[in-house]
Amino acid sequence: MKIPLNDLSREIEIVGPMIQEKIARVMERGWFLIGQELSSFESEFAKYLGINYFVGLANGTDALEIALRCCDVGLGDRVIVAPNAAMYGTLGVLRCGAKPIFADVDETLCMSSKRFEELANRGTYKAVIVTHLYGQMADIESISHIAHAHGIKVIEDCAQAHGARRAGKMAGTFGDITTFSFYPTKNLGAMGDAGGIGCNSPQYQEKARALRQYGWSKSKYHVDIPHGHNSRLDEIQAACLLVKLEKLEERNQRRRAIWSHYNNELKGRIHFIGRNDESFVAHLCVLLSQNRDYLQNQLKKRDIASEVHYPVPDFRQKVFNENPSDFNCPNADEACQRVLTLPCFPEMTDLEVEYVTQSLLKLA
Repeated sequence: MKIPLNDLSREIEIVGPMIQEKIARVMERGWFLIGQELSSFESEFAKYLGINYFVGLANGTDALEIALRCCDVGLGDRVIVAPNAAMYGTLGVLRCGAKPIFADVDETLCMSSKRFEELANRGTYKAVIVTHLYGQMADIESISHIAHAHGIKVIEDCAQAHGARRAGKMAGTFGDITTFSFYPTKNLGAMGDAGGIGCNSPQYQEKARALRQYGWSKSKYHVDIPHGHNSRLDEIQAACLLVKLEKLEERNQRRRAIWSHYNNELKGRIHFIGRNDESFVAHLCVLLSQNRDYLQNQLKKRDIASEVHYPVPDFRQKVFNENPSDFNCPNADEACQRVLTLPCFPEMTDLEVEYVTQSLLKLA
């Protein structure tokens, strides 16, 4: 049995005919950007989240930069970010000419509210990007409370947390502004790159709409706002996302069920990141192993795919000239040496899940 880390073709077998109908209507209209499908998706996704506005963009990386610019982050400003989230938030900060400051993670591998508070108490920061990593919500309530007490804007990075909620409140509704990626492998994924920004502020919505299209504000071809992008979520991707949105809750439940099976069967042998509740949507099924490379190699011999999310802390990337010792993030350093991602996607069969489980039982 050969188990892939993910298999998007299986999802397309299910939703493909509905997507093809939607795409056919887009082609009949002959309108491919900033049209009816985008407007419908923005409205439906905002409604799903329980916020006032959603602005579709070309990808999640643009969303992070544009969200930062909506919060007036610019040259020389300092922004607190997680150190173990593959540079996505960090890159958005760098694109604004700002300086990323890294707050270490807690046992969830999301940003530690305690470490964030320590930084906030002894420095001045324009914003914080709180990443809900692997589908697990961070301690966003505490971080938001601390941030607002210090005048720090809160940007929620929900690229891996579509549909996660705590006490009935959705991920993406706690901060000042939120960002999403709809990369194909996400819990809600397009058929190419796509992303967006959510908020309750009409000012943020207006600025995001302007920034996604060159900085135009009131009039076409009149650039009123600096740092504009060409970052539009196209009609075909919006149509695809509208179809998939209807299946999101069901698919999240399946992801969580697979994760729960692994966790229950291997309890006491392997530690998995996540919780068996709605605050976790199992975007990735990540375990911690002291012998990660050995385990990955043994799984490969059994034709079970795996991946490392993520192998290098942001502050140790070569793009930085600073000495890594300037950043004290021992938890993130250790995690990057131990994390390993297992197959966990909604179309996995029970037989495949059990094969992975039994293989791990023999190796643990």
